[in-house]
Amino acid sequence: MNKQKCADVINILAATYPNADTELNFTTNYELLVAVMLSAQCTDKRVNLVTAELFKEYNTPEKMLTLSSGELEQKIKSCGLYRSKAAHILSASKDILDRFNGQIPSTVKDLQTLAGVGRKTANVVFAVGFGGDAIAVDTHVFRVSNRIGLANAKNPLETEKALNRLIDQHLWGKAHHYLIHHGRNLCSARSPKCDICPLADICKYNKAQQKLKR
Repeated sequence: MNKQKCADVINILAATYPNADTELNFTTNYELLVAVMLSAQCTDKRVNLVTAELFKEYNTPEKMLTLSSGELEQKIKSCGLYRSKAAHILSASKDILDRFNGQIPSTVKDLQTLAGVGRKTANVVFAVGFGGDAIAVDTHVFRVSNRIGLANAKNPLETEKALNRLIDQHLWGKAHHYLIHHGRNLCSARSPKCDICPLADICKYNKAQQKLKR
């Protein structure tokens, strides 16, 4: 797909999801970091239920480190993968205090040095928390981008590179949310709603499906 057609896609998605933004609840970048770490293989709705209670008392690195691994595990258990998530949150909290003077790192590179923080998580915190230009490729962004034809990639990193080449940099943060909302609302994994999709005439996947029906 060329840049002009990509721009058409982004414009259509922007019109379809004008209020697209993160659905995680947070008030500080530390809370955002913890929420994104908890969101791995978990719904934002579930994370918000857990953090609504967790952040009442444990919303800073210092306060989080007053919890033992077992105590934190119990508080986040319903998010799944709770043992590794608890270990990563506590380790990252210690690093934030010891290596970053209690401040959340403001670059993708530094964020990725924290335990449990991969490129996707770092990009989310950088884009949402710091207003940086980044596209975080989660399962929705990966699926939608490759279905539509914005990318033809086998993994999230290659998908991110393809999107960065096609989409104007100042739109990266917004495009991330547009693609996520489209994946959740219309372009689902098993039953995409191609019949009502505003991108049907552009989408590579839909064109291929139409050919099969002929």
